[in-house]
Amino acid sequence: MGTSRERMKRYIGGHTIDNGGIDMAVRRAGAAGMTALQIFSAPPRFYGDKSGIRAERVERFQTAIAEVGMDPANVVVHGAYVLSVATPEPEKWVRASGGLTKELERSTTLGVGAICFHPGSAMKSDVAGATERVAEAITAALEKVSGDTAVLIENTAGAGRTVGKTSAEIAMILGHLPAHLRSRTGYGLDTCHLYASGYDIAAGRETFTSILDEFEEAIGESPRFFHLNDSEGELGSNRDRHALLGHGRIGVEPFRWLIEDRRSAGLPLILETPQAKPDIDRTDASADPWDLEMVQLLLGMD
Repeated sequence: MGTSRERMKRYIGGHTIDNGGIDMAVRRAGAAGMTALQIFSAPPRFYGDKSGIRAERVERFQTAIAEVGMDPANVVVHGAYVLSVATPEPEKWVRASGGLTKELERSTTLGVGAICFHPGSAMKSDVAGATERVAEAITAALEKVSGDTAVLIENTAGAGRTVGKTSAEIAMILGHLPAHLRSRTGYGLDTCHLYASGYDIAAGRETFTSILDEFEEAIGESPRFFHLNDSEGELGSNRDRHALLGHGRIGVEPFRWLIEDRRSAGLPLILETPQAKPDIDRTDASADPWDLEMVQLLLGMD
């Protein structure tokens, strides 16, 4: 990220509404004072395994990024929800793996820093085998698509038999990857998912820090992004229900602890919180009022 001062910056962003195109999502983020962003490159409820990205769409996105002065390295593309590469079902795995590769292809064309994705469910199979399948899909994507865009695992809320909810499971996945590809991989942590999967990040600063320490020590590196979300569900509920910061069961203080932690410096801190205007007009590039509120809250902690 350049100088030591730049590395200490907190890049606060959000998953803004993309009505009108991903370039409009960029402009809404800029209007909210964000310096990071998360987007979808394709509809998230489909595999996207055959979807490319049009040149004019890429151009509009890159023009908007330049206009708001955002570093594309701080943009994360969220993979489709159906990319369950942990599945033991061969046909579904092939489509999900193909979708992950296509996501990396689209995101590399856009020039963003990383993609993140949920590994999916092991279903009735053993977790160890599921971690190997996830790693196989990541390897296939990285070997097919060259470039600097990273493929990052997002920790899960732990519903059913989803893989990637613990530090040990993420470490297993990354441990299966070929050494020459590891620099293009890593993981990120979602605060709601941590809490929902049983990590009590609201218990106190010492406990919060020890949880981040656990992931860093087990995996051998710190996270490469954070998703900043309060939780509607209780501790260990496995419910992936996001709330505005301070409006859920986690509360405000854990986000202050995160902003003050060394591991939040120099990487995207992405809000995935509810929007006041989810149906905003396609031509309206104004910031969502709740995004403005959340950004100001976080900036006041830095």
